[in-house]
Amino acid sequence: MGARGIGLLTGVLLLCGAPAVVAAGAPLSGDVVFLPNLDDDQHRCQVDPADLDRPGPEADVRLAACNDAADDQVNGARDELDLARVQVGRVGGTAGQVTVDGQARVFVKRNGGFSPDTRLSGAELRHGVELGVEGRDIVRDPARWDGWVTVKLTVDGKLKASHRMRVAPLLLQNDLQRATTVFAARPGQGPGWPDAVPLPQGFPEGWDEFSTPLREEAKTKFITGTAQWWKDVWWQDLFEPASASMPTRHGTQTMRVAIRSANVFDMGSGPTPRPAGRLLFRDFRGPDVAVVQEYTVESRYFGKDLINATGNIETVPPYPGFPQGRLVYGSGASRQPDPAFIKMLTAQGRQPPIVLDTTWLAVGHVDEPLHVVRANNSRGWTLVVADPRLAVGLLKQVPPPTKLLENTAAGHKPTAAELLADQKFLTGNETAARHIDDMVRVMLTETGLRPDELLHVPVLFQELQTFPLFVAFTPGIPNGLSVNEHLFLPPDPHGPVVRGRDVFKEVTERALAANQVRVRWVDDFSWAHQGGGEVHCTTNAWRDVG
Repeated sequence: MGARGIGLLTGVLLLCGAPAVVAAGAPLSGDVVFLPNLDDDQHRCQVDPADLDRPGPEADVRLAACNDAADDQVNGARDELDLARVQVGRVGGTAGQVTVDGQARVFVKRNGGFSPDTRLSGAELRHGVELGVEGRDIVRDPARWDGWVTVKLTVDGKLKASHRMRVAPLLLQNDLQRATTVFAARPGQGPGWPDAVPLPQGFPEGWDEFSTPLREEAKTKFITGTAQWWKDVWWQDLFEPASASMPTRHGTQTMRVAIRSANVFDMGSGPTPRPAGRLLFRDFRGPDVAVVQEYTVESRYFGKDLINATGNIETVPPYPGFPQGRLVYGSGASRQPDPAFIKMLTAQGRQPPIVLDTTWLAVGHVDEPLHVVRANNSRGWTLVVADPRLAVGLLKQVPPPTKLLENTAAGHKPTAAELLADQKFLTGNETAARHIDDMVRVMLTETGLRPDELLHVPVLFQELQTFPLFVAFTPGIPNGLSVNEHLFLPPDPHGPVVRGRDVFKEVTERALAANQVRVRWVDDFSWAHQGGGEVHCTTNAWRDVG
Protein backbone atom coordinates (compact mmCIF):
# COMPACT_ATOMS: atom_id res chain seq x y z
CA MET A 1 0.00 0.00 0.00
CA GLY A 2 1.55 3.33 -1.07
CA ALA A 3 2.01 6.41 1.02
CA ARG A 4 -0.92 8.10 -0.71
CA GLY A 5 -3.20 5.05 -0.51
CA ILE A 6 -6.44 4.59 1.41
CA GLY A 7 -7.18 1.21 2.92
CA LEU A 8 -10.32 -0.43 4.29
CA LEU A 9 -9.21 -3.17 6.65
CA THR A 10 -11.55 -4.87 9.10
CA GLY A 11 -10.96 -3.69 12.61
CA VAL A 12 -8.34 -1.07 11.78
CA LEU A 13 -7.97 2.66 11.54
CA LEU A 14 -5.84 4.06 8.71
CA LEU A 15 -4.79 7.67 8.24
CA CYS A 16 -5.36 8.70 4.64
CA GLY A 17 -2.02 9.40 3.03
CA ALA A 18 0.02 7.58 5.70
CA PRO A 19 1.88 4.31 5.17
CA ALA A 20 1.09 2.77 8.55
CA VAL A 21 -1.96 0.86 9.78
CA VAL A 22 -2.91 -0.40 13.19
CA ALA A 23 -4.51 -3.72 14.06
CA ALA A 24 -7.46 -3.87 16.42
CA GLY A 25 -6.45 -3.07 19.97
CA ALA A 26 -2.87 -2.03 19.09
CA PRO A 27 -1.32 1.46 19.13
CA LEU A 28 0.19 3.11 16.07
CA SER A 29 3.85 4.10 16.34
CA GLY A 30 4.12 5.87 12.98
CA ASP A 31 4.65 9.63 12.71
CA VAL A 32 1.36 10.83 11.17
CA VAL A 33 0.05 14.35 11.56
CA PHE A 34 -3.00 16.60 11.72
CA LEU A 35 -3.11 20.38 11.41
CA PRO A 36 -3.67 22.84 14.25
CA ASN A 37 -6.90 24.19 12.79
CA LEU A 38 -6.49 27.79 13.94
CA ASP A 39 -7.31 29.63 10.72
CA ASP A 40 -10.64 31.23 9.78
CA ASP A 41 -11.85 29.73 6.52
CA GLN A 42 -15.18 31.56 6.40
CA HIS A 43 -13.99 34.93 7.76
CA ARG A 44 -16.22 34.47 10.79
CA CYS A 45 -13.80 36.19 13.18
CA GLN A 46 -14.54 39.88 12.95
CA VAL A 47 -12.28 42.37 14.75
CA ASP A 48 -13.85 45.24 16.66
CA PRO A 49 -11.74 48.30 15.76
CA ALA A 50 -11.89 49.37 19.40
CA ASP A 51 -10.02 46.20 20.39
CA LEU A 52 -6.98 47.19 18.35
CA ASP A 53 -6.04 49.99 20.78
CA ARG A 54 -7.64 48.76 23.99
CA PRO A 55 -5.22 48.69 26.97
CA GLY A 56 -4.69 45.45 28.87
CA PRO A 57 -4.57 41.82 27.69
CA GLU A 58 -8.30 41.05 27.62
CA ALA A 59 -8.73 42.05 23.97
CA ASP A 60 -5.83 39.80 22.97
CA VAL A 61 -7.37 36.78 24.67
CA ARG A 62 -10.65 37.47 22.90
CA LEU A 63 -9.03 37.95 19.50
CA ALA A 64 -7.02 34.74 19.74
CA ALA A 65 -10.01 32.71 20.93
CA CYS A 66 -11.79 32.91 17.58
CA ASN A 67 -10.70 30.32 15.01
CA ASP A 68 -12.01 27.25 13.22
CA ALA A 69 -11.04 24.94 16.08
CA ALA A 70 -12.95 27.04 18.62
CA ASP A 71 -16.27 25.40 17.75
CA ASP A 72 -17.38 21.83 17.14
CA GLN A 73 -18.36 22.46 13.52
CA VAL A 74 -16.56 22.02 10.22
CA ASN A 75 -16.75 25.51 8.77
CA GLY A 76 -17.38 24.91 5.10
CA ALA A 77 -15.71 23.02 2.28
CA ARG A 78 -12.41 24.82 2.71
CA ASP A 79 -12.27 23.85 6.36
CA GLU A 80 -12.75 20.21 5.37
CA LEU A 81 -9.36 20.39 3.66
CA ASP A 82 -7.78 21.11 7.05
CA LEU A 83 -9.00 17.81 8.50
CA ALA A 84 -6.71 14.79 8.65
CA ARG A 85 -8.67 11.82 7.35
CA VAL A 86 -8.90 8.48 9.14
CA GLN A 87 -10.81 5.51 7.77
CA VAL A 88 -12.76 3.13 9.98
CA GLY A 89 -12.92 -0.24 8.25
CA ARG A 90 -15.89 -2.58 8.29
CA VAL A 91 -16.51 -3.86 11.78
CA GLY A 92 -19.22 -6.05 13.24
CA GLY A 93 -21.29 -4.77 16.14
CA THR A 94 -24.46 -2.94 17.03
CA ALA A 95 -23.09 0.45 18.18
CA GLY A 96 -19.77 2.21 18.27
CA GLN A 97 -18.10 5.39 19.48
CA VAL A 98 -15.04 7.27 18.25
CA THR A 99 -13.10 9.42 20.73
CA VAL A 100 -9.87 11.39 20.72
CA ASP A 101 -7.83 12.73 23.62
CA GLY A 102 -5.53 15.74 23.92
CA GLN A 103 -5.91 18.95 21.95
CA ALA A 104 -7.88 17.46 19.06
CA ARG A 105 -11.42 16.93 17.87
CA VAL A 106 -12.86 14.20 15.66
CA PHE A 107 -15.78 14.35 13.20
CA VAL A 108 -17.67 11.65 11.29
CA LYS A 109 -18.38 12.08 7.60
CA ARG A 110 -22.05 11.56 6.90
CA ASN A 111 -24.83 13.18 4.85
CA GLY A 112 -22.37 15.04 2.66
CA GLY A 113 -20.58 16.75 5.53
CA PHE A 114 -18.75 16.15 8.81
CA SER A 115 -20.72 15.68 12.00
CA PRO A 116 -19.45 16.24 15.57
CA ASP A 117 -21.65 13.30 16.67
CA THR A 118 -19.12 10.46 16.83
CA ARG A 119 -21.56 7.72 17.79
CA LEU A 120 -21.65 5.06 15.09
CA SER A 121 -24.66 2.96 14.19
CA GLY A 122 -24.49 -0.73 13.35
CA ALA A 123 -24.98 0.14 9.68
CA GLU A 124 -22.05 2.58 9.77
CA LEU A 125 -19.86 -0.03 11.43
CA ARG A 126 -20.76 -2.59 8.76
CA HIS A 127 -20.10 -0.23 5.85
CA GLY A 128 -17.17 1.70 7.30
CA VAL A 129 -16.93 5.46 7.84
CA GLU A 130 -14.47 8.25 7.28
CA LEU A 131 -13.31 10.47 10.14
CA GLY A 132 -11.81 13.95 10.13
CA VAL A 133 -9.39 15.04 12.84
CA GLU A 134 -8.55 18.66 13.62
CA GLY A 135 -6.03 20.05 16.05
CA ARG A 136 -7.32 22.54 18.59
CA ASP A 137 -3.92 24.03 19.35
CA ILE A 138 -0.19 23.91 18.71
CA VAL A 139 2.34 22.46 21.14
CA ARG A 140 3.24 25.19 23.61
CA ASP A 141 4.68 23.38 26.61
CA PRO A 142 5.50 19.67 26.17
CA ALA A 143 5.07 19.15 29.91
CA ARG A 144 1.40 20.05 29.47
CA TRP A 145 0.80 18.47 26.04
CA ASP A 146 3.39 16.85 23.80
CA GLY A 147 1.30 17.09 20.64
CA TRP A 148 0.29 13.42 20.48
CA VAL A 149 -3.31 12.15 20.57
CA THR A 150 -4.98 8.77 20.31
CA VAL A 151 -8.08 8.19 18.20
CA LYS A 152 -10.00 5.24 19.64
CA LEU A 153 -12.84 3.12 18.29
CA THR A 154 -15.04 1.40 20.85
CA VAL A 155 -17.61 -1.15 19.67
CA ASP A 156 -20.28 -2.49 22.01
CA GLY A 157 -18.34 -1.22 25.00
CA LYS A 158 -14.99 -2.76 24.00
CA LEU A 159 -11.92 -1.04 22.53
CA LYS A 160 -11.63 -2.21 18.95
CA ALA A 161 -8.80 -0.10 17.54
CA SER A 162 -6.59 2.89 18.33
CA HIS A 163 -4.56 5.26 16.20
CA ARG A 164 -1.74 7.54 17.37
CA MET A 165 -1.29 10.92 15.66
CA ARG A 166 0.58 14.13 16.38
CA VAL A 167 -0.09 17.75 15.61
CA ALA A 168 2.00 19.19 12.78
CA PRO A 169 4.88 21.27 14.13
CA LEU A 170 5.36 24.90 13.19
CA LEU A 171 8.33 25.41 10.89
CA LEU A 172 9.90 28.83 10.60
CA GLN A 173 10.89 30.21 7.19
CA ASN A 174 14.40 31.12 6.13
CA ASP A 175 15.58 34.00 3.95
CA LEU A 176 16.57 31.84 0.98
CA GLN A 177 12.94 30.93 0.36
CA ARG A 178 11.30 33.15 -2.26
CA ALA A 179 9.12 35.90 -0.80
CA THR A 180 5.60 35.49 -2.18
CA THR A 181 4.25 38.57 -0.36
CA VAL A 182 6.24 41.25 1.43
CA PHE A 183 4.57 43.28 4.20
CA ALA A 184 5.39 46.80 5.34
CA ALA A 185 3.68 49.75 7.00
CA ARG A 186 2.37 52.86 5.32
CA PRO A 187 1.79 56.27 6.92
CA GLY A 188 -1.47 56.79 8.77
CA GLN A 189 -3.45 59.55 10.44
CA GLY A 190 -3.36 60.60 14.06
CA PRO A 191 -0.55 60.65 16.64
CA GLY A 192 0.60 57.12 15.80
CA TRP A 193 2.52 56.57 19.05
CA PRO A 194 1.90 57.40 22.74
CA ASP A 195 3.84 60.22 24.36
CA ALA A 196 5.11 57.93 27.13
CA VAL A 197 7.91 56.65 24.87
CA PRO A 198 9.36 59.51 22.79
CA LEU A 199 10.25 58.99 19.13
CA PRO A 200 12.93 60.86 17.17
CA GLN A 201 11.68 64.20 15.87
CA GLY A 202 9.63 63.69 12.71
CA PHE A 203 10.00 59.90 12.72
CA PRO A 204 8.99 58.11 10.56
CA GLU A 205 9.43 60.03 7.29
CA GLY A 206 10.74 59.22 3.81
CA TRP A 207 8.14 56.57 3.05
CA ASP A 208 8.34 57.07 -0.73
CA GLU A 209 12.10 56.50 -0.74
CA PHE A 210 11.63 53.39 1.38
CA SER A 211 8.58 51.93 -0.36
CA THR A 212 9.47 52.45 -4.03
CA PRO A 213 12.12 49.71 -4.25
CA LEU A 214 9.76 47.32 -2.45
CA ARG A 215 6.99 48.04 -4.96
CA GLU A 216 9.34 47.56 -7.89
CA GLU A 217 11.12 44.42 -6.70
CA ALA A 218 8.48 42.42 -4.82
CA LYS A 219 4.77 41.84 -4.45
CA THR A 220 4.27 44.10 -1.45
CA LYS A 221 1.25 44.68 0.74
CA PHE A 222 1.37 47.96 2.66
CA ILE A 223 -0.65 47.99 5.87
CA THR A 224 -2.07 51.03 7.65
CA GLY A 225 -2.08 50.81 11.42
CA THR A 226 -4.46 52.54 13.77
CA ALA A 227 -4.42 56.28 14.44
CA GLN A 228 -2.94 55.54 17.86
CA TRP A 229 -0.21 53.11 16.74
CA TRP A 230 0.59 53.45 13.00
CA LYS A 231 4.14 54.65 13.77
CA ASP A 232 4.94 51.17 15.05
CA VAL A 233 6.31 50.39 11.58
CA TRP A 234 8.47 47.45 12.66
CA TRP A 235 6.71 44.62 10.85
CA GLN A 236 9.61 42.19 11.29
CA ASP A 237 9.15 42.66 15.02
CA LEU A 238 5.40 42.01 15.12
CA PHE A 239 5.39 38.35 14.06
CA GLU A 240 7.49 35.42 12.94
CA PRO A 241 6.16 33.64 9.82
CA ALA A 242 5.79 29.87 10.06
CA SER A 243 3.80 27.04 8.49
CA ALA A 244 2.30 23.70 9.44
CA SER A 245 1.72 20.95 6.86
CA MET A 246 0.24 17.48 6.55
CA PRO A 247 0.12 14.92 3.72
CA THR A 248 -3.26 14.30 2.08
CA ARG A 249 -4.68 12.20 -0.73
CA HIS A 250 -3.95 15.00 -3.16
CA GLY A 251 -0.57 16.26 -1.96
CA THR A 252 0.20 18.52 0.99
CA GLN A 253 -2.16 20.79 2.90
CA THR A 254 -0.31 23.77 4.39
CA MET A 255 -1.45 26.38 6.84
CA ARG A 256 0.54 29.58 7.29
CA VAL A 257 0.93 30.69 10.87
CA ALA A 258 1.84 34.18 12.08
CA ILE A 259 3.53 33.74 15.46
CA ARG A 260 2.92 37.02 17.24
CA SER A 261 5.86 38.56 19.09
CA ALA A 262 5.99 38.32 22.88
CA ASN A 263 6.32 42.07 23.36
CA VAL A 264 4.37 43.52 26.28
CA PHE A 265 4.22 47.32 26.54
CA ASP A 266 3.43 49.30 29.68
CA MET A 267 2.49 52.84 28.75
CA GLY A 268 1.18 53.77 32.18
CA SER A 269 -2.07 51.83 31.97
CA GLY A 270 -0.67 48.44 32.91
CA PRO A 271 0.94 45.68 30.79
CA THR A 272 -0.56 45.41 27.31
CA PRO A 273 0.56 43.00 24.56
CA ARG A 274 2.06 45.09 21.75
CA PRO A 275 -1.03 46.71 20.21
CA ALA A 276 0.25 46.74 16.61
CA GLY A 277 0.44 42.94 16.81
CA ARG A 278 -3.36 42.89 16.91
CA LEU A 279 -3.35 43.89 13.24
CA LEU A 280 -2.49 40.26 12.53
CA PHE A 281 -6.03 39.30 13.52
CA ARG A 282 -7.49 42.04 11.31
CA ASP A 283 -5.26 41.80 8.23
CA PHE A 284 -3.80 38.28 8.22
CA ARG A 285 -6.04 35.67 9.83
CA GLY A 286 -8.34 34.05 7.30
CA PRO A 287 -8.45 30.96 5.06
CA ASP A 288 -5.30 28.88 5.63
CA VAL A 289 -3.74 31.64 7.75
CA ALA A 290 -3.65 31.34 11.54
CA VAL A 291 -2.35 33.62 14.28
CA VAL A 292 -0.90 32.24 17.51
CA GLN A 293 0.49 34.05 20.53
CA GLU A 294 2.36 32.93 23.63
CA TYR A 295 3.71 35.46 26.11
CA THR A 296 3.86 36.35 29.77
CA VAL A 297 1.72 39.33 30.73
CA GLU A 298 3.92 41.34 33.08
CA SER A 299 5.20 44.88 33.48
CA ARG A 300 8.44 45.30 31.55
CA TYR A 301 10.93 48.07 31.01
CA PHE A 302 10.50 49.11 27.38
CA GLY A 303 14.21 48.84 26.54
CA LYS A 304 14.54 45.32 27.89
CA ASP A 305 11.35 44.23 26.17
CA LEU A 306 12.88 45.01 22.77
CA ILE A 307 14.59 41.61 22.84
CA ASN A 308 11.15 39.96 22.62
CA ALA A 309 10.50 41.40 19.15
CA THR A 310 10.67 38.82 16.39
CA GLY A 311 13.49 40.60 14.60
CA ASN A 312 15.37 38.64 17.24
CA ILE A 313 14.08 35.35 15.81
CA GLU A 314 15.76 34.11 12.63
CA THR A 315 16.34 30.77 10.93
CA VAL A 316 19.33 29.38 9.08
CA PRO A 317 18.53 27.12 6.10
CA PRO A 318 18.94 23.33 6.16
CA TYR A 319 22.41 21.82 6.38
CA PRO A 320 23.72 18.33 7.21
CA GLY A 321 22.16 17.06 10.40
CA PHE A 322 19.44 19.72 10.40
CA PRO A 323 17.02 19.07 7.52
CA GLN A 324 14.68 21.91 8.57
CA GLY A 325 17.42 24.38 9.45
CA ARG A 326 17.78 25.93 12.87
CA LEU A 327 16.23 28.70 14.91
CA VAL A 328 18.62 31.53 15.85
CA TYR A 329 17.83 34.03 18.59
CA GLY A 330 19.61 36.53 20.80
CA SER A 331 19.85 36.44 24.57
CA GLY A 332 22.37 37.18 27.32
CA ALA A 333 22.92 37.71 31.01
CA SER A 334 21.25 41.12 31.10
CA ARG A 335 18.29 40.42 28.82
CA GLN A 336 16.47 37.23 27.90
CA PRO A 337 13.39 36.70 25.72
CA ASP A 338 10.11 35.67 27.32
CA PRO A 339 10.71 32.03 28.39
CA ALA A 340 7.13 31.01 27.54
CA PHE A 341 7.63 32.24 23.96
CA ILE A 342 10.98 30.46 23.56
CA LYS A 343 9.56 27.28 25.06
CA MET A 344 6.74 27.35 22.50
CA LEU A 345 9.19 27.77 19.61
CA THR A 346 11.58 25.06 20.73
CA ALA A 347 8.69 22.71 21.58
CA GLN A 348 8.06 22.30 17.86
CA GLY A 349 11.11 20.02 17.93
CA ARG A 350 12.31 20.43 14.34
CA GLN A 351 14.65 23.46 14.37
CA PRO A 352 16.98 23.29 17.40
CA PRO A 353 18.11 26.76 18.47
CA ILE A 354 21.42 28.55 18.18
CA VAL A 355 21.66 31.24 20.88
CA LEU A 356 23.83 34.33 20.36
CA ASP A 357 24.65 37.11 22.80
CA THR A 358 23.01 40.22 21.34
CA THR A 359 22.73 42.15 24.58
CA TRP A 360 25.60 44.48 23.59
CA LEU A 361 23.19 45.99 21.05
CA ALA A 362 20.67 48.59 22.22
CA VAL A 363 17.85 46.85 20.35
CA GLY A 364 19.40 43.40 20.76
CA HIS A 365 18.27 41.56 17.64
CA VAL A 366 20.13 38.90 15.67
CA ASP A 367 19.04 40.48 12.37
CA GLU A 368 21.17 43.58 13.03
CA PRO A 369 24.69 42.18 12.33
CA LEU A 370 23.94 38.93 10.44
CA HIS A 371 21.93 37.86 7.39
CA VAL A 372 21.73 34.61 5.41
CA VAL A 373 22.41 34.72 1.65
CA ARG A 374 23.06 32.09 -1.01
CA ALA A 375 26.62 30.93 -1.54
CA ASN A 376 28.64 28.81 -3.92
CA ASN A 377 29.54 26.27 -1.26
CA SER A 378 28.41 22.81 -0.19
CA ARG A 379 25.56 24.20 1.94
CA GLY A 380 24.32 26.67 -0.65
CA TRP A 381 24.32 29.53 1.88
CA THR A 382 26.51 31.69 4.04
CA LEU A 383 26.28 34.78 6.26
CA VAL A 384 26.59 38.47 5.50
CA VAL A 385 28.40 39.92 8.53
CA ALA A 386 28.60 43.54 9.66
CA ASP A 387 32.29 44.44 9.90
CA PRO A 388 33.25 47.67 11.72
CA ARG A 389 36.96 47.05 11.13
CA LEU A 390 36.37 46.90 7.38
CA ALA A 391 34.38 50.15 7.57
CA VAL A 392 37.15 51.93 9.50
CA GLY A 393 39.71 50.60 7.04
CA LEU A 394 37.75 52.05 4.13
CA LEU A 395 37.56 55.43 5.87
CA LYS A 396 41.37 55.47 5.92
CA GLN A 397 41.44 55.00 2.15
CA VAL A 398 39.18 57.91 1.15
CA PRO A 399 40.11 61.60 1.01
CA PRO A 400 39.87 63.01 4.57
CA PRO A 401 37.21 65.66 3.70
CA THR A 402 34.84 63.02 2.31
CA LYS A 403 31.51 63.16 4.16
CA LEU A 404 29.28 60.33 5.33
CA LEU A 405 25.47 60.42 5.56
CA GLU A 406 25.22 62.95 2.71
CA ASN A 407 21.71 63.46 1.33
CA THR A 408 20.12 62.25 4.57
CA ALA A 409 18.23 63.91 7.40
CA ALA A 410 21.15 63.36 9.77
CA GLY A 411 21.78 66.36 12.00
CA HIS A 412 25.53 65.96 11.59
CA LYS A 413 27.31 64.60 8.53
CA PRO A 414 30.85 63.87 9.63
CA THR A 415 33.87 63.62 7.40
CA ALA A 416 36.14 60.60 7.31
CA ALA A 417 38.80 62.70 9.01
CA GLU A 418 36.47 63.61 11.89
CA LEU A 419 35.57 60.00 12.57
CA LEU A 420 39.17 58.81 12.35
CA ALA A 421 40.21 61.52 14.80
CA ASP A 422 37.52 60.50 17.33
CA GLN A 423 39.27 57.94 19.55
CA LYS A 424 36.11 57.11 21.47
CA PHE A 425 34.33 56.36 18.20
CA LEU A 426 37.16 54.12 17.02
CA THR A 427 37.37 52.33 20.36
CA GLY A 428 33.63 51.76 20.29
CA ASN A 429 33.81 50.23 16.83
CA GLU A 430 36.58 47.87 17.92
CA THR A 431 34.41 46.84 20.87
CA ALA A 432 31.47 46.22 18.53
CA ALA A 433 33.76 44.22 16.24
CA ARG A 434 34.81 41.97 19.12
CA HIS A 435 31.18 41.33 20.03
CA ILE A 436 30.47 40.39 16.41
CA ASP A 437 33.54 38.13 16.48
CA ASP A 438 31.94 36.29 19.39
CA MET A 439 28.66 35.88 17.51
CA VAL A 440 30.45 34.67 14.37
CA ARG A 441 32.51 32.20 16.38
CA VAL A 442 29.32 30.56 17.66
CA MET A 443 27.79 30.47 14.18
CA LEU A 444 30.89 28.85 12.68
CA THR A 445 30.98 26.23 15.42
CA GLU A 446 27.27 25.42 15.13
CA THR A 447 26.98 25.40 11.34
CA GLY A 448 30.39 24.26 10.15
CA LEU A 449 30.80 27.31 7.92
CA ARG A 450 34.41 28.38 7.32
CA PRO A 451 35.62 31.93 7.99
CA ASP A 452 36.59 32.37 4.34
CA GLU A 453 32.99 31.66 3.28
CA LEU A 454 31.60 34.67 5.17
CA LEU A 455 30.77 37.91 3.37
CA HIS A 456 31.99 40.92 5.33
CA VAL A 457 30.32 44.29 4.68
CA PRO A 458 31.15 47.71 6.15
CA VAL A 459 29.02 49.00 9.02
CA LEU A 460 30.04 51.64 11.55
CA PHE A 461 28.58 51.45 15.06
CA GLN A 462 28.07 54.06 17.74
CA GLU A 463 27.82 53.66 21.50
CA LEU A 464 24.86 55.33 23.20
CA GLN A 465 25.63 58.21 25.49
CA THR A 466 23.37 56.96 28.28
CA PHE A 467 24.06 53.19 28.20
CA PRO A 468 27.06 51.09 27.12
CA LEU A 469 25.04 49.71 24.21
CA PHE A 470 25.49 50.03 20.47
CA VAL A 471 23.44 51.02 17.44
CA ALA A 472 24.42 51.18 13.79
CA PHE A 473 25.89 54.60 12.99
CA THR A 474 25.74 54.01 9.24
CA PRO A 475 22.69 51.99 8.14
CA GLY A 476 23.37 48.32 8.86
CA ILE A 477 23.80 46.58 5.51
CA PRO A 478 23.10 43.00 6.75
CA ASN A 479 19.75 44.21 8.09
CA GLY A 480 18.07 43.95 4.68
CA LEU A 481 15.37 41.95 2.92
CA SER A 482 16.06 38.94 0.72
CA VAL A 483 13.32 38.84 -1.92
CA ASN A 484 14.74 35.58 -3.25
CA GLU A 485 18.12 33.88 -3.19
CA HIS A 486 19.40 36.11 -6.00
CA LEU A 487 18.02 39.50 -4.87
CA PHE A 488 18.91 41.36 -1.68
CA LEU A 489 17.45 44.73 -0.62
CA PRO A 490 19.77 46.24 2.02
CA PRO A 491 19.60 49.76 3.45
CA ASP A 492 21.57 52.42 1.63
CA PRO A 493 24.62 52.92 3.90
CA HIS A 494 25.19 56.54 2.84
CA GLY A 495 28.90 55.87 3.14
CA PRO A 496 31.79 57.99 1.81
CA VAL A 497 31.40 58.83 -1.88
CA VAL A 498 34.53 58.96 -4.02
CA ARG A 499 34.37 59.78 -7.75
CA GLY A 500 30.62 59.43 -7.63
CA ARG A 501 30.58 55.97 -6.03
CA ASP A 502 29.75 55.04 -2.43
CA VAL A 503 32.69 52.90 -1.37
CA PHE A 504 30.59 51.01 1.21
CA LYS A 505 28.17 50.07 -1.58
CA GLU A 506 30.96 49.02 -3.93
CA VAL A 507 32.48 46.61 -1.43
CA THR A 508 29.07 45.11 -0.65
CA GLU A 509 27.99 44.74 -4.29
CA ARG A 510 31.28 43.06 -5.18
CA ALA A 511 31.02 40.57 -2.29
CA LEU A 512 27.43 39.60 -3.09
CA ALA A 513 27.91 39.50 -6.85
CA ALA A 514 30.51 36.77 -6.37
CA ASN A 515 27.64 34.65 -5.02
CA GLN A 516 25.23 35.65 -7.81
CA VAL A 517 23.24 37.97 -5.57
CA ARG A 518 22.02 41.27 -7.02
CA VAL A 519 21.70 44.29 -4.72
CA ARG A 520 18.92 46.88 -4.87
CA TRP A 521 19.57 49.61 -2.34
CA VAL A 522 16.72 51.00 -0.21
CA ASP A 523 16.97 54.47 1.33
CA ASP A 524 15.47 53.78 4.76
CA PHE A 525 17.33 56.50 6.68
CA SER A 526 14.26 58.51 7.70
CA TRP A 527 11.74 55.65 7.66
CA ALA A 528 13.75 53.16 9.73
CA HIS A 529 17.37 53.97 10.55
CA GLN A 530 16.66 57.02 12.68
CA GLY A 531 14.24 54.92 14.71
CA GLY A 532 16.89 52.27 15.44
CA GLY A 533 16.22 49.76 12.65
CA GLU A 534 16.56 49.08 8.95
CA VAL A 535 14.84 47.49 5.94
CA HIS A 536 14.59 44.04 7.51
CA CYS A 537 13.12 45.47 10.70
CA THR A 538 10.37 47.29 8.81
CA THR A 539 9.37 44.44 6.49
CA ASN A 540 8.16 40.87 6.79
CA ALA A 541 7.17 38.23 4.26
CA TRP A 542 5.32 35.06 3.52
CA ARG A 543 7.76 32.83 1.68
CA ASP A 544 7.42 29.86 -0.63
CA VAL A 545 7.25 26.83 1.64
CA GLY A 546 6.78 24.30 -1.16
